Amino acid sequence: MKRYRFRFYGRVQGVGFRYFVYTKAYALGLNGFVKNLDDGTVEAEVEGEEKEILKFLDLVLKGNGISRIDDVEKEEIDIKGDRKFKILYY
Repeated sequence: MKRYRFRFYGRVQGVGFRYFVYTKAYALGLNGFVKNLDDGTVEAEVEGEEKEILKFLDLVLKGNGISRIDDVEKEEIDIKGDRKFKILYY
């Protein structure tokens, strides 16, 4: 079990990207959250088996046809034990 924090740069707000991230995480049985940040980036914390997290990242980097990812930061962080994946709105 692993947990990673991803920060996505590019055209990732106002294009359905958070919902797209949610659908990929949910389909792979991952837990955590995704949220917009004030600087125009999107942050996701994803927890689960590393193999599934790598699949998730590969799918997300392909985009939803509207979003454009210019860069992504990846950092391994402590496991929190989330039981679902959610979109945070604030």
